[in-house]
Amino acid sequence: MNSEIRDINLWESGEQKIAWVKSNMPLLRSIEEEFSKTKPFAGKRIALSIHLEAKTAYLCRVLAAGGAEMYITGSNPLSTQDDVAAALVHGGLNVFAWHGTTPEEYEAHTRRVIEAKPHFIIDDGGDLVTLIHNDYPELLPNVIGGCEETTTGILRLKAMAAEGKLKFPMMLVNDADCKHLFDNRYGTGQSVWDGINRTTNLIVAGKTVVIAGYGWCGKGAAMRAKGLGAKVIVTEVDPVKAIEAVMDGFTVMKMEDAAPLGDFFVTVTGCNLVITENSFMKMHEGAILCNAGHFDVEVDMAGLRKLAVKSFPARNNIIGYTLPNGVTVYVIAEGRLVNLAAGDGHPAEIMDMSFAIQALSAKWLTENRDSVKDLLNVVPREVDEAVAYRKLRSMDIEIDTLTDEQHAYLYGTAE
Repeated sequence: MNSEIRDINLWESGEQKIAWVKSNMPLLRSIEEEFSKTKPFAGKRIALSIHLEAKTAYLCRVLAAGGAEMYITGSNPLSTQDDVAAALVHGGLNVFAWHGTTPEEYEAHTRRVIEAKPHFIIDDGGDLVTLIHNDYPELLPNVIGGCEETTTGILRLKAMAAEGKLKFPMMLVNDADCKHLFDNRYGTGQSVWDGINRTTNLIVAGKTVVIAGYGWCGKGAAMRAKGLGAKVIVTEVDPVKAIEAVMDGFTVMKMEDAAPLGDFFVTVTGCNLVITENSFMKMHEGAILCNAGHFDVEVDMAGLRKLAVKSFPARNNIIGYTLPNGVTVYVIAEGRLVNLAAGDGHPAEIMDMSFAIQALSAKWLTENRDSVKDLLNVVPREVDEAVAYRKLRSMDIEIDTLTDEQHAYLYGTAE
């Protein structure tokens, strides 16, 4: 078995986790049943890099049920759950990941899944797509295409396409309505605070929370902070989003002005160097920082480590940094994704929608590869709506449909 994990004896615990999420993911269950019959990926190898926890594991099993030979790694060194990885290995899938990998190990694992010569890539942040283009150009003709899960990854894809470097079609899964409207807003909103609360064991009510970035993830994190009783400040670089935040009832200001006020800081921008030395030195004693953007570059961890006169473990997954002015600030999960590196990630019901989009988008691209001309492809509306209808049925909700007359009124012709 070409798989690398530290301990395969954890698999029973992982199986329990996967069984739990499966029981709460009716969309993927229905797709698994369908794929088991139709085998849309028969004879195909899929390389997947997504945060390797129970919900991702079930997606991998659904794709395998569709005939795919799976090669799996994690998309973050701290979000892999070893017992879940062990369960996948025990079930015969190829896994190259463990919790707490070094940068060198993380790269080696990423290379192992690419070296399997995949026909399809499912990516979270763009690491697989970037690596195969940069270091394995001889494998590019073998790739039918892929799916990208995140805003960060889509930004990388757009940059590659603009430079003429992208060589196979990608589905922009994050841009699907059934992904970003729910995963980014409600999933991130809940899981960020789950990670913060379980790690710090501190009250949020009455505190001041600074949310950097007011995209869909920022909206969700701000909404949940407000619901927990916090006073919320939003920082933004986009004037339209800044106005949205104001009209949603939040205070908007520059980070340097918010720095002295915040008790909790959450970055969700997709950019780098959002909180830097200038802001660190203005924070008050005990301020807590964390990141919910894909990469650990939003809170300037390198700058903070260089600036600090002392650092120490303050609590499991929390490091304290004492600054030259004597103030100590705290960082959760080394500035990596707080909802996964310090929590269990998005709720199962939310990832059920996101991974349904992933699975059906992969199926669509596989079936339509000869007619797809664009390198960057929005998820077809029929796929988005199919997921929405499946979700409504799972909730025992029925909605109206347009009559022929109404359709003609709105669109000019009847269906």
